[in-house]
Amino acid sequence: FASYYGDHMVLQRKPSGAVVWGHGELGAMVTVTLSGAGGLIVMEKTAQVKGPSGTWTTVLDPVDRGGPYALTAEQGLENVTLRDIYFGDVWLCSGQSNMAMTVLQVANASQELATASRYPYVRIFAAAPARSDVELEDLEHIDLPWSIPTAAENLGHGNFTYFSAVCWLLGRFLYEALGSPIGLVEVAWGGTPIEAWSSRRALQACGLLEDVGRHIWVGKGVKGSQSSLWHGACFNLKSALCFAPPLNLALSSSTSPHQHLSGPQMPSVLWNAMIHPLLNMTLRGVAWYQGEANAFLHTDQYNCTFPALIADWRRAFHAGSAGQTELLLPFGFVQLSTYRHQSADNSFARLRWHQTADLGVVPNARMPRTFMAVAMDLGDEHSPYGSIHPRDKQNVAHRLVMGARAVAYGDKDVVFQGPYPTQAILEVTKGLLNITYSQELICRQRDAQAFEVRGGKSSPKSWEREGNSDGGFSPPQVCCSSQASPCQWLPAPVVAVGSHTVTLALRGCRMLVLGLRYAWAEWPCEYQACPLYNPQGLPAPPFL
Repeated sequence: FASYYGDHMVLQRKPSGAVVWGHGELGAMVTVTLSGAGGLIVMEKTAQVKGPSGTWTTVLDPVDRGGPYALTAEQGLENVTLRDIYFGDVWLCSGQSNMAMTVLQVANASQELATASRYPYVRIFAAAPARSDVELEDLEHIDLPWSIPTAAENLGHGNFTYFSAVCWLLGRFLYEALGSPIGLVEVAWGGTPIEAWSSRRALQACGLLEDVGRHIWVGKGVKGSQSSLWHGACFNLKSALCFAPPLNLALSSSTSPHQHLSGPQMPSVLWNAMIHPLLNMTLRGVAWYQGEANAFLHTDQYNCTFPALIADWRRAFHAGSAGQTELLLPFGFVQLSTYRHQSADNSFARLRWHQTADLGVVPNARMPRTFMAVAMDLGDEHSPYGSIHPRDKQNVAHRLVMGARAVAYGDKDVVFQGPYPTQAILEVTKGLLNITYSQELICRQRDAQAFEVRGGKSSPKSWEREGNSDGGFSPPQVCCSSQASPCQWLPAPVVAVGSHTVTLALRGCRMLVLGLRYAWAEWPCEYQACPLYNPQGLPAPPFL
C-alpha cells in the first residue's frame, strides 16, 4: 500500500468510491479484498502493476459509513492486511502555522485533550513537512500514521507539530453533527506563502513566473530583484535549501521570533512534496488556514492565487481519484485574524478582502462551493506563541463547521455567513448614509472608527448600489477615476442601528462619497467585540 494507507484509517464513504493504491512488481496482478466482521469478504478487486514507478490503483465500490473492516492487498505469495478501517468522510487540512497549531496550544487545551477518548471514530493522520523541486508520487515521510486520538501521544504531541487544533475541532464538531466516522489529514507548514502550495499551472494562470536560473520570483511587468521573495533571501540558492530569514519585521511574534515562522518560500515546493502525493485520495472536503505570509508577499496577487489554487486542487483531486472526489470539492478557509495592535499597515485588511476574490463574502461567482470562517474578532494579543497565533481555535472551528454543514452537506437550516450590505443610500441634505444588511443585526460595539468613507470633489444628490446576486458588494461608482485621486478615508460614526440597517454620519465628508469600508484594519476590534454580528453570533465580515 502507498504510505498513507494504514490501520485505523478512514476511507471515503458512498456515494464516492475510495481509491486504493500501492506499489508492486511491474506487470504483476494485485488482488485487493475488503472484509467485514468474521472475515466475510465484502468485495474483491484486481489491479495490474503499471508505469515506470510500478504502481497499482483500484477504486472500491461505494460503501456506507461504518466499520470495522480489513483491507488486504495480495501479490503472489505476499500479502499485507490493514485492520480497523472505517468508512466515513475524509477532510484534508492544510495551510501555515495557524493550521499547524496543535490541540496542546489552544485555549482550554487540557479540557480539549481530556475529551479525546470520547471520539474514537475521528481518526487522524499527519504528513511530515517536506519540500521537493519535482512532483512526488508518494509522501516521503509521515509524522503521524493513521491513529485513534489520544491526549498525550498525538493530539498534544507538541507545539506546531501534530495534531492540528483547527483540523481536530472541525472533525470533532462534524462527527457530533453527522454521527459519521471522520478522517482528518493534516498537511501544514508554518511561515509558508500560498505560492509554495500552488502548482506551476496555478501560478502561471496568475502571471507569476519563476526565473529558474536565479530562483527569483518574477511577476509580469516586474523587474527581478524588486519582486524577489523576502527581499532576496532566496537569491541564488537551491530551492530545497531556501528558507526565509527570521522574520523580525514581518511575521515574528510580539515577544520573540520563532523558528516555525520560516517555512519554504519557493514556488510549488510544498505542492510537489505534500499535496501531489495525496491526489489519489478520495476526499469530502478541504479546510485551509493560510495567508499571514502573503500579507508580506504578493499580497495583491492573492485575489488571483487563492481562487486559482482552489480550482487547481479541485481539478487535480478529481482527476487523481478517477473522478471519485467531486469536481467542486467543498473548500473552507479561515479569513485572517489579527497581528499587531494599533498597526497602520493595511496589508492584513487587503489580504482578508482578497481571500474572498474581492467580493466580500463566499461562496461567490469566482469561488463556488466555498465557505469562510471570519476570525478578525478573535485576536489574542498576549498569546504565548505570538499575537499572530490566537489561541481561540474553538470559535474558528465552530464557524468553519457551520459553513461545512451548509455548503458541503446541504443543510439549508444552518446560518453560516455573517450579515453583509445589500444596499446603501446617501441622504445628502441630512449628511447620512443608510446601509441595508442581508440579516438581522446585533450591535455589540459602536466603534467610531469601524466605518470609513472616501471623499471626492463634487456631490450628487444620492447614490444607490444593489448587492450582486452572489452576495458581493461593490463600492458605488459615482464618478470617474480622475476625481478619485487624491482621496481621503474618513471615519463615518454610527448614528443608529436598526434590525437590518446601519445609519452613518458623514460630517467629515463634505464632498463626493466615493467609497465605504468596514473593519479595514490589521486589528479592527477587540475579542468578540466587533460592531456588528447576527443573532447566531457570526460577525459581519470586512468590506470595501
